[in-house]
Amino acid sequence: MKLCRFNDNRLGLVEGNAVKDVTAALDSLPAVRYPLPTYDLLVANLATLKPAIETAAKAAISVPLGDCRLLSPIANPGKIVAAPVNYKKHLDEARADPQIHHQNQVAEIQRVGLFLKATSSLVGASEGVAIRHPDRRTDHEIELAAIIGTKADRVTRERALDHVAGYCIGLDITVRGPEERSLRKSIDGYSVLGPYLVTAGDVKDPSGLDLLLSVNGETRQQANTRDLIIGIADLIVFASSFYTLMPGDVIMTGTPEGVGPIKPGDVMDASISELGTMQVKVR
Repeated sequence: MKLCRFNDNRLGLVEGNAVKDVTAALDSLPAVRYPLPTYDLLVANLATLKPAIETAAKAAISVPLGDCRLLSPIANPGKIVAAPVNYKKHLDEARADPQIHHQNQVAEIQRVGLFLKATSSLVGASEGVAIRHPDRRTDHEIELAAIIGTKADRVTRERALDHVAGYCIGLDITVRGPEERSLRKSIDGYSVLGPYLVTAGDVKDPSGLDLLLSVNGETRQQANTRDLIIGIADLIVFASSFYTLMPGDVIMTGTPEGVGPIKPGDVMDASISELGTMQVKVR
């Protein structure tokens, strides 16, 4: 199942190049009141909501996917957990390029651990990226994003992937500089998710997905998730040993080599096999 959030917070079921408006299925979600839950209500109830989505799809109006304004498929993540330098070749390029490391020590992920991005940085593909500091280098970073579906607290590796609701393409936009990662990567619009959520059961092997990112038609990043230093299951084990992961939490699994600068007017095309393609404009 492929689910998108589009236009005015509509819920869509993606089938081929069309989107069926299944917003009516949201009426089956449990009613909540203040204080609101600290997790994503849709993701938490995705399994039980599936029959309502399928029923709504039968009578739904279809619209072309290309005509939809795509928002982040996850509306309310409690946290965005990110993995730094989690591809060996990216670790090498980060250490070699002073415009990336800014005289900071670039250590292995096993030493530096994970970091958090502000949820206010989250946008969808159609919302684009607004450069906040045009006087500084700002880079693209394509990543596989895993979306947590059920509460995960100090999980085992054998059960880790059972807690995944699905996967998206992620862009971890980064302004370069000497400051901590979480500051430089938490700017509004610097976490792009899309184009839709592909449920875990529809992804054959998340450890064997091809990633590709181009800017203005020029290929910049090309790799496969098999090259991750710490794989998806182990990232969930790592993260859940420090934080309780909740439905809707996003795990950004790291970017491969080929990161490079973007500027206003650029167009990024990002794709991951089985997860689709999204176009993101820079302004």
